[in-house]
Amino acid sequence: MTTRTPGPSTLAVHGLPQRHADWTPVVSPIVQSTTFVHPVGSAEEVLYSRYGNNPNQVDLARKYALLEGAEAAVFLASGMGATALAHLAVLRPGDHLLASEWIYGGTRGLFDDELGRFGIEVSYVDPTQHRLWRKSVRKSTRAIFVETPTNPTLRVIDLAPIAQVSKEFGLALMVDATFASPINLRPLALGADVVISSATKYLNGHSDVIAGAVAGSASFIEEVTRLMRLWGQSIDPHAAWLVERGLRTLAVRMERHNANGLDVARWAAAQDEFAAVHYPGLPDHPDHAYASTALAGFGGMVGLELRGGTRAVERFLKKLKMVAHATSLGGVESLISEPRLTSHKALTPEERARIGIPDGFLRLSCGIEDAADIIGDLEQALGR
Repeated sequence: MTTRTPGPSTLAVHGLPQRHADWTPVVSPIVQSTTFVHPVGSAEEVLYSRYGNNPNQVDLARKYALLEGAEAAVFLASGMGATALAHLAVLRPGDHLLASEWIYGGTRGLFDDELGRFGIEVSYVDPTQHRLWRKSVRKSTRAIFVETPTNPTLRVIDLAPIAQVSKEFGLALMVDATFASPINLRPLALGADVVISSATKYLNGHSDVIAGAVAGSASFIEEVTRLMRLWGQSIDPHAAWLVERGLRTLAVRMERHNANGLDVARWAAAQDEFAAVHYPGLPDHPDHAYASTALAGFGGMVGLELRGGTRAVERFLKKLKMVAHATSLGGVESLISEPRLTSHKALTPEERARIGIPDGFLRLSCGIEDAADIIGDLEQALGR
């Protein structure tokens, strides 16, 4: 008799299921302790929450690794902390990083403003120009970084040709898949070596925790963990418990996010007030064919280009009642933001337009409310 591998919903709830001993709690308790009694004379690793080995931290990382199909994982104090330490685990002074030019503004700031201080050079490639990846590799290149789906334009990058280049040159392929979650996309199964996620978003899903996650090989996570301990990037046990609670409903929440995102995108595509709607589930999306095979769901993020530019956007946002004008995404409530003032504020209008974020662009995170109510709120804000 073969043992069936648990599905993603089961993994998100239980990890690897096992029988509970009598009188044990069904829900793991919060171990809100910084330190633990250590055996006298023992050379075993000290249990200390800054080390990331508190029971809540360990249980959460183990479950997330199973969801990503990774050997190991570690959680850090934020998504940016996860991105930073994942790269510092791979790169050394004099190294070169090759990155997609379609990435979150905060990540671009990290690459442009901070990695250079460590003697690390970064160059950018249009991720859809497959030949450029190979042409852009240098002798000093050590890693490739890609974000998919992209923030906020919702492009879905084909990882296969990039993974081929990374394997050919012995480079680490690092993928930020925050917008998908492991329910919709598992980059490691598509050739990536490392997957990075802002756990603040879909993994937690309730807009009440800041955290990040990195998953990959055991040796890689060991190095990220070493850096985490030195740079003070561990998460609090209570934060770990909250993220683990969020994971329990991740699969069912993503099912609703996927459905709502598709419904809202289809509605918006039929409205004259929007010059463009960015959503990989729409047939006219440039990556629709690939996304239909690579993703298990198209997600809850929708990019909207409102005609009339910034003045039209301000009028629209002031009329919204249920959808909150706030940064972040992936929560149970619908949120909307303007990338020109948030994620991509550091870019000039010309730079934003070049990467597909013109004035009038709105990033909508569809929550798990009834789709008709999200649409109704957007419709009345249009002045209907």
